[in-house]
Amino acid sequence: MSVTWDDLVGTALLGTERRRPAGVVGDAEEAAGGLLDAAAGGAVRRRAGVRAAVAGERPAAAPEDRRPRLPEAARRRLEMLLTDRAGRGSTPNLAELLPQWLAAARREGYAAPAAALPALLDAARSRTDLRADALTLAGPRGLWLAALNPDWRFALRAGQGAAPASDGGAEEDARLWEEGLFAERVALLTRIRLADPARGLALLGSSWRAERAEDRLLFVDALRTGLSAADEEFLEQALADRSRNVRATAAELLSALPESALAGRMAARARSCVSLGAEGVIVEAPYECDAAMERDGVARKPPSGRGERAWWLGQLVEAAPLASWPGRFGGRTPQEIVALPVLDDWQPDLHAAWCRAAVRQRDAAWARALLGPPPRPSAPVAAIGDPAKLLSILPAAERAAWVAEFVATHGLADAFQMLGVCAVPWAAPLGRAVVDALDIARDAGSYPWSFSGVMGLAERCLDPAAAEQIAVLTPAGDDPRDGAPGARAYWSEAFQRLAGTLRLRAVMLAELRPGTADAG
Repeated sequence: MSVTWDDLVGTALLGTERRRPAGVVGDAEEAAGGLLDAAAGGAVRRRAGVRAAVAGERPAAAPEDRRPRLPEAARRRLEMLLTDRAGRGSTPNLAELLPQWLAAARREGYAAPAAALPALLDAARSRTDLRADALTLAGPRGLWLAALNPDWRFALRAGQGAAPASDGGAEEDARLWEEGLFAERVALLTRIRLADPARGLALLGSSWRAERAEDRLLFVDALRTGLSAADEEFLEQALADRSRNVRATAAELLSALPESALAGRMAARARSCVSLGAEGVIVEAPYECDAAMERDGVARKPPSGRGERAWWLGQLVEAAPLASWPGRFGGRTPQEIVALPVLDDWQPDLHAAWCRAAVRQRDAAWARALLGPPPRPSAPVAAIGDPAKLLSILPAAERAAWVAEFVATHGLADAFQMLGVCAVPWAAPLGRAVVDALDIARDAGSYPWSFSGVMGLAERCLDPAAAEQIAVLTPAGDDPRDGAPGARAYWSEAFQRLAGTLRLRAVMLAELRPGTADAG
């Protein structure tokens, strides 16, 4: 009786103690050997029975990449980083250093080694934070390779630096737009919008009515690239789209154009709800959400736990151009407007909406006014809106100075998101403030894993020159009387790892600089 391949697989899954195919005898150990022998014979038979197939068409040759090759030491470093080895104890986590290495290699203009492309594409597939820099390093050869493997097709959607260039001009672009895969079409639209926004809009308009709703959503979102007043007419038409998500995205883009008709309509609605009285700001939130408001992107149904009127008010104020408010408040500056008292407990809703508007419109003056100075030591750490998002609008030096003062005053408990938006490497005052705060936390007797997020950021963001400052903190010493048992030893290990990571980052960056001796 012949044994089928499925019988052998089933036995391997269940184990020879529970099931044995015909012809496999003996005790469990002997049966296991017999099963492997049978599987070996079956594998040979299966391979021998495969029919020869017609060879497929050979792909076109990979394009040439004329960028400089990586120095040998940097090439070996990339191989090490792509192995994704997590650090243990005081050993640096190489996987967490990969984003910074890729960003530095991109600045230097290097091309990835051909042998590293598969691992590089796999890394970019699993970690979206790597994609822009990884695909730039991979270059045209990486895109050529990605087109041959469905697992890497994400690379064709990456936009600038990743969208394949068309050699056939407008005719080839039109053909790709009509016949290409959806990912290829999104990449094409993004690439054209970068170079010629009007041509990209015309291409989208040529097939807009025939597109599926889910495709229309991503296509209209691609208009963020090169967005200008020239897109207003198209986006106004999209406000009547069948898809609610398309309508909402179109409204969001129009509200980012301060001179658009939609921005004007939202400003008029918002001003009708907010006015200045003798005792402060008076808010009269909408009593209904009419059809015109819905068409302009106002969602009628609020989230759970949120009142309807506050929900509608927030959307109106968020979409109104911030430049329309000084005139409403007698020519006051953003700082003066924010300082006004808001009557009847409407301040949280009004200020939160202004915060979202400042982020959407990238208005540094309003972001600065809404943030104010860092809270005083005695003041509670509370803010309307998201301080990290407001900080991201400010110039890098001002952002770092604000966060440094905040950390020096309030420590690290509420600073993680703010630290994450500061430019890398952190400015020296910010780096000193973070290290000092970690030292204070250690002396307080807490465990370092309470600050694991900040420690991870410090490994990536501290200036490598801070390694010696960290090294001073590595001795363990005795635990404080009221501290957690063994905490100082854990802190010592954490600081050793941080110092080692900073030194490794310095070596990595040196390996990438042209003319640097091989540090491998």
